[in-house]
Amino acid sequence: MNQFVLAAMITGTVFAGFMGAQLAPIAAASSSNVATPAAEADDDQISPYPVVIELFTSQGCSSCPPADMLAERLAKDDSLLVITRPVTYWDRLGWKDSLARPENTNLQRAYASKGNEGSGVYTPQIVVNGVDGAVGSREGDIRSLVRLTRKSGPTIETENNARGELIVTIDGKSDFMAGVSLVALSSSETVRIGRGENGGRTLHYTNVVKSERNLGSWRGQPARFVIATEHLNVNGADKYAVILQRPGAGPIVGTKLLDI
Repeated sequence: MNQFVLAAMITGTVFAGFMGAQLAPIAAASSSNVATPAAEADDDQISPYPVVIELFTSQGCSSCPPADMLAERLAKDDSLLVITRPVTYWDRLGWKDSLARPENTNLQRAYASKGNEGSGVYTPQIVVNGVDGAVGSREGDIRSLVRLTRKSGPTIETENNARGELIVTIDGKSDFMAGVSLVALSSSETVRIGRGENGGRTLHYTNVVKSERNLGSWRGQPARFVIATEHLNVNGADKYAVILQRPGAGPIVGTKLLDI
């Protein structure tokens, strides 16, 4: 079934039997509208940061491989930080996604509850800077959202202390609080699919989330966070990023790919 599929509406309830030709106009119907800014105007814009592109995908979704390939291309752009978040709700179709995490599914549902452009719980979906979404294989729609999103925020700097810990310093001013998280990523994953809609295919994934750790909160003033060395040695991860995101799956207001 080479069609877009609907996983659930905003309530998170899974629906089966929807044909992709029916979903695609729904999921991307507002792609021509003006995108919602990722942050309010009273944040102090200091430093440019990569736009975060989160791809919600599944090994059990036959419509997802084109989006997975697009994510690989987008990841070559230094102005973007592509993060692949495999979801769990298609595991019931005969193949359990070996990279899926319940936390990814929960985040997508939280985004969907906001009702922003392109919202919903479906695959493939890309969400730009935690705000607006689009069908994950529609490069034109995605790049339009990237052009419209805000790309500056607090400065994020890193250095090592004498104990080998990584010190993250965030400098900037804002009237809004943001959670600070460390995301561990695997830059490349290759999976042979044994059953299900993609049975017999070998699929490739880019910047797959392996773990996430809450470092604390940034409250709009200069702040420092310490990352222990063991938290930069996550099994299967070869790159790490710090992400600032407003509470409740709000907009992403800053990010830095760590140079370690």
